[in-house]
Amino acid sequence: MGQLDGRIAVITGAGDGIGAAIAQRFVDEGAEGVVIAELNERTGQAMADKLGDTGLFVRTDAGNRDDVEAMVDAAVDRWGGLDILVNNAWGGGVISRVEQKSAEGMARGLDVGFLGPFWAMNAAHAVMKPRGYGRIINLCSLNGVNAHMGTVEYNSSKEALRAATRTAAREWAGTGIVANVICPAAKSASFHAVMSQHPELLSAADAGNPMGRIGDCYDDIAPVAVFLASEGCRYMTGNTLFVDGGGHINGSSWAPDLGE
Repeated sequence: MGQLDGRIAVITGAGDGIGAAIAQRFVDEGAEGVVIAELNERTGQAMADKLGDTGLFVRTDAGNRDDVEAMVDAAVDRWGGLDILVNNAWGGGVISRVEQKSAEGMARGLDVGFLGPFWAMNAAHAVMKPRGYGRIINLCSLNGVNAHMGTVEYNSSKEALRAATRTAAREWAGTGIVANVICPAAKSASFHAVMSQHPELLSAADAGNPMGRIGDCYDDIAPVAVFLASEGCRYMTGNTLFVDGGGHINGSSWAPDLGE
């Protein structure tokens, strides 16, 4: 028997990287159904196809309230309920200084990183509360905790989401719903996107980690998501788990060259 036998999950940004790894691990642990909520139709459908009857691709802009509510509805329509919500998606952004950020870029970052997940949590709550069981897992970031340079929209949205997670955990503590955060360090699609812009950081990122490497999405990050989604997490809520090889201990030892 798996830790997630019969459970239904929705995972945003599940077409690749951490989201895809969590989707696969959930299925490996017995999940009955997983909604692959993904903006990229090619990667989203491919991941759903890989999962077979257990997977369902729903094209989702994670920063759009109608879309995130529709992904929850899709899980209910297909499998009759929802047990697990994983807010993982990120829409990318340009690495640049605080004073160079555009209003549009900041707004989009907050939509995808905070407001979309916020509305998704509320949509999930409406389904989970009558069932007396729910697991909300929000992927946040050391970028916000350590104030990494060049990504203020990402840092700000993820720290806002951490605060919202803690508040929801407190307010929903008596309902059977728990809400927790993972701050990962993994060689995900977004990690590689950043490194493609600043390749000088790749070796520094590995060397600066106490364990000497940035983690693997499936083997290092996804197992922790399985625990947070499981019955074993019934008495744990409002926490941030740093799944980062110890990277949070000493803060960030590297910084991109942003120019003047």
